[in-house]
Amino acid sequence: MLTAFRWLLRIFSALLLLAGGTLALGYYFGARSLPDYSADFRLDGIGAPVEIVRDTADVPHIFGAIDADVFFALGFAHAQDRLWQMTILRRTVQGRLSEVFGEETVKTDELMRRLDLQGLAQRSVAAQDAETMVALDAYARGVNAWIGIVNAEAKGRGAPEFFFFSNEISYWQPADSIAILKLMAMRSTAQIEAEVLRARISLLSEDWAEDLMPDVTGDGVAALPPYASLVPGVKRSYAALDRGDDGPLSPVAHLPFSGASNAWAAAPSRSAAGGSLLANDPHLDFSAPSLWYLARLELRSGGVIGATIPGIPAVLSGRNANFGWGISAAWLDDQDIRMEELNPADSERYRTPEGWKPFVSRRSIIEVKDAPPITVTLRWSDNGPILPGTHYDLASVTPRGHVAALSWTALDPADASMTAAMRLMQARNINDGIAAGKDFVAPAQNVTMADQDGIAMVMFGAMPGRDARTQGQGRMPALGWMPENRWTGRLPYAANPRFVNPEGGIVGNTNNKIVDRPFPRHVSFTWGDAQRVQRWTRLMQEREVHSRESFIAAQLDTVSPAARTILPLIAADLWFTGEAAPKGTPERLRQRALEVLAEWDGDMNEHLPEPLIYAAWARALQNRLIRDEIGPLADSFTHVEPLFIEKVYRDIDGAGRWCDVMQSAPVETCTDIARMALDDALVELSERYGSNVESWRWGDAHQATQDHPVLGRMPLIKWLVNIRQSTSGGDHTLDRGRTAGSGPEPYLNVNGAGYRGVYDFADPDSSVFIISTGQSGHPLSRHYDDLSALWRRGEYVPMSLDPELARAAATGVTRLEPAGAN
Repeated sequence: MLTAFRWLLRIFSALLLLAGGTLALGYYFGARSLPDYSADFRLDGIGAPVEIVRDTADVPHIFGAIDADVFFALGFAHAQDRLWQMTILRRTVQGRLSEVFGEETVKTDELMRRLDLQGLAQRSVAAQDAETMVALDAYARGVNAWIGIVNAEAKGRGAPEFFFFSNEISYWQPADSIAILKLMAMRSTAQIEAEVLRARISLLSEDWAEDLMPDVTGDGVAALPPYASLVPGVKRSYAALDRGDDGPLSPVAHLPFSGASNAWAAAPSRSAAGGSLLANDPHLDFSAPSLWYLARLELRSGGVIGATIPGIPAVLSGRNANFGWGISAAWLDDQDIRMEELNPADSERYRTPEGWKPFVSRRSIIEVKDAPPITVTLRWSDNGPILPGTHYDLASVTPRGHVAALSWTALDPADASMTAAMRLMQARNINDGIAAGKDFVAPAQNVTMADQDGIAMVMFGAMPGRDARTQGQGRMPALGWMPENRWTGRLPYAANPRFVNPEGGIVGNTNNKIVDRPFPRHVSFTWGDAQRVQRWTRLMQEREVHSRESFIAAQLDTVSPAARTILPLIAADLWFTGEAAPKGTPERLRQRALEVLAEWDGDMNEHLPEPLIYAAWARALQNRLIRDEIGPLADSFTHVEPLFIEKVYRDIDGAGRWCDVMQSAPVETCTDIARMALDDALVELSERYGSNVESWRWGDAHQATQDHPVLGRMPLIKWLVNIRQSTSGGDHTLDRGRTAGSGPEPYLNVNGAGYRGVYDFADPDSSVFIISTGQSGHPLSRHYDDLSALWRRGEYVPMSLDPELARAAATGVTRLEPAGAN
């Protein structure tokens, strides 16, 4: 027995040593790709010495003699910190993920090949102006310089991820940067899904779409015909939307998660310190590392600092010494689905106003890891690329003998958006900033601006030119051969909404409806917000003058106007009702939940139980209201629509009919449905968090899921690379924390402000910014998650253009010198 114990001890010790050795070896190879921020390099591709000064937050401050060298150094810094992220973004837009990840990403690759964003980017290179081409070329050389160093000096393959997956890295090209900007356009729009979903509901009932996908209040929206009259021959279906495009690393934006953001500005007359103020927090899906990367560039036009995206050589939201700008998704209706009728005698031809015409087509081969290559036939009509019914659930709205084509502004082969972005960050005032937007195509953004003297907000992005007779007004698919359904080009930039130095001294956007114009100059029928704007308006008008601190407070505000509207309606006949119930019964649990909600002010604070009860109740209520009518299609409505619930409980236009369960004999009242939904919610929460209401915490359910897109799905490793944090806010708060809406953890915070910035032109160097993770994409770096704790607490880091301050707080200075220098 003693001998056996000794052998077991030896075996255990050996296994322990083996595990320790393996970990040590893994750390050694992984750590080799950690960049040394104090190293010096002699490189080809620059004309004079360049300094990259890293401050305590790992923000690079780049100083060079000429602009080309500064952009070279930005590419170098991006590659040092985010090489894997840049590689994956490029593979995504190229449709080459399956070469690395195998069959699970084939559908994403197929879609990207059909859209051909990379090919369009290559053709758009010629559309850039000379200065932008200098920047793109220099940036690409900087990225490639770091790739060369990784290869020459065996720096751990450039990132730990390359030990798990293919370490093949092709050299960066200027077109790659343009392609990534187009990829951001794809992540910012969900108009395709809106068209398909509206058509699906219209097939079930002509009236239901008006309730479930309500228009934001305002004139100019005419009643629409049912989808069956626009595209005959489509069978109605109660099945949920097939979101098969929602695979790993998919860039497809679904309606609840498409572009969101906040941006607002105050003129000097509304500022306590007498200088303009600007705040911005763009919202995207969370990831580790964040999509955003902070940087400061010292250009010929002066210093510029703010948020960049690795792969793109431009500050997309930020400021220079005289001018600041912020971006918010415009929700422009920039996509239309057109049903192309096939020639019954030849499916390679489609109907046009002039007769039958052959598709433009070519074949593309998708290489798949550990599987045979797949050949796909790509086709284009006059209206755009042909998308099979397997994408966006298009099959459910495509009649027999037709295929779907996509018209989309981002498919422009002469897209000068990169040039516009370059001009914007070097603008000196709001007039320069407005002029910069002339050539911007996609993604459509409301750009909020401020300079020393004034403020403005202008929509950047090409608005499609539509015929006033367009069937469905672009809200549902329409027949592609009809002349009135075809785009007529783009509207002039002067038609884009703009607000310059308004009398009230405040401009801003929370993705809300910004104009009330008739079709076809309407901008959109689908807007990203009708709730946050109410809270923003109140906070802006509560004070005669604002300060940096009041803008920060508004940016971090967690009061839900939706909760303040919905709760009094759905609980009107439930407050303090019912007979005394013993502890532990469903009746007593319901009474206790109502008691705590009655004293709640709508603050979605992570430490409170009320936000969790409200969120679960509203979710269960919407499900009960719609499921008996639309069946499994209810699964496609993953998030609560406050306008719908308000319409039902105020019985606007007879919407109270949704409360009656169609399949039951009794006539249920809205109070009955509200009570049953509350019980559903409390059962769900009790099973997960116990029966003590006071112990429930919104933050336990509403954790920010800043997960690594690839390693974050691997056992064990995910605990090292994923960043999870308890957070406040919710779907309809200014500090927006969009919930997952589905799955086993529907309240997880999956989409929000990955970047926050507040710029004060009374004292520009007191401006502040932050991202939600850290600057480095390397899980072993201390800068992988060092900013996440500050971000969660609502804190910021300085956003100064003072070079001496940057050097005084430097944690490392990288010096790049020309290879031939003495």
